[in-house]
Amino acid sequence: MIPDIRIEDYNYPLADERIAKYPLPERDSSKLLEYKDGVITEHVFRNLAQYLPSDAIMVFNETKVVPARLHFERSTGAHIEIFCLEPVSPPEYNTAFAATESCRWKCVIGNSKRWKTDTLSLCNPENDSVVSDMNLTADLIEKDGQTGIVEFNWKGGYPFSRVLEICGSVPIPPYLNRDTEAIDLERYQTLYAKTRGSVAAPTAGLHFTDRVLADIKDNGIDIEKVCLHVGAGTFLPVKSSKVSEHHMHREPFVVTLDFLKEIQHKERKLIAVGTTSVRTLESLYYVGVKCIETGEPGDVTQWEPYTREYSYSFEESIGAIIVYLNNNGLSELSVGTSIIIVPGFKFRLVDVLVTNFHQPESTLILLISAFVGGNWKPIYNYALENGFRFLSYGDSSLLFRA
Repeated sequence: MIPDIRIEDYNYPLADERIAKYPLPERDSSKLLEYKDGVITEHVFRNLAQYLPSDAIMVFNETKVVPARLHFERSTGAHIEIFCLEPVSPPEYNTAFAATESCRWKCVIGNSKRWKTDTLSLCNPENDSVVSDMNLTADLIEKDGQTGIVEFNWKGGYPFSRVLEICGSVPIPPYLNRDTEAIDLERYQTLYAKTRGSVAAPTAGLHFTDRVLADIKDNGIDIEKVCLHVGAGTFLPVKSSKVSEHHMHREPFVVTLDFLKEIQHKERKLIAVGTTSVRTLESLYYVGVKCIETGEPGDVTQWEPYTREYSYSFEESIGAIIVYLNNNGLSELSVGTSIIIVPGFKFRLVDVLVTNFHQPESTLILLISAFVGGNWKPIYNYALENGFRFLSYGDSSLLFRA
């Protein structure tokens, strides 16, 4: 049964000055709020390893933010901002980034009413010769409100990944209310980012340094990676008063066969770094159910966890994915998820969560509430009253599942 939840019950007063506009000089010097068994304590992030359960598995999202924001202009002089969301042709991220002449992407289009059918040219206010020679253009193939399919064409034989590096800017969150600056190129990216595809950073990971990672390993905790590409929908507010009317975006994710084998028997606690890792891990159970019932994996839909009772054990579900991958000679699972995690959700994998402090009335606050048994308000009130910094560049929390 789809939960009947009012988003106004997940509001709190977040003044603009509480939003961290820039990162701290050192990644691991941020504050860390720990919530365990109803008790809140305060630490420094660099000491995180001391507060984690030993002999656990810590799961990171190794997606990499791409400089996906491009500024074009019409022959009339009107400026159009194009924000690449996901590849359409070629449809896979790797092949789209490797394209050397042309590709099509689903995009958010700023000032879209001003763009009809004409070809746009990239803004080049510095008259950069490399940018001029590249001659990057954009054509509108389809439009659906603020989004559309855009075809990019360019010269010089560069792969599209390099085109974005040269011509694009890192799409920092809109609530920072500033333009992208040099510091964002380094700090709006995790140290372990590997696979290009996100338009937003999995920000819980921004606090980790080599020192913290070494301490975690020394504490007997294994580090594992998954990859979920974060879409622009992560910034979308819940506009409907009832959460049941909110539409979640799909995000693709990849998990290796070796990782699935490691977690199948659930012999160790799982620590998720960030809500994107939680959504990936908790989606696996429902992918496995599809393998059991239809013989193959598929995308997880938004309300799938709530529409029926599931009798399969976690071990059976993950085992079914493993069998499918083995039978098809595959070394990794690649699907998508639109899952929404709200109060009433049954967690099957994640025991501990490292995460930042999220926007009021957001789907991420709903996830936090579900994870801590509804006690999100005391956590956020403590953070507000004790000088914690909020959102992407803000401080961190360590939450133990209720």
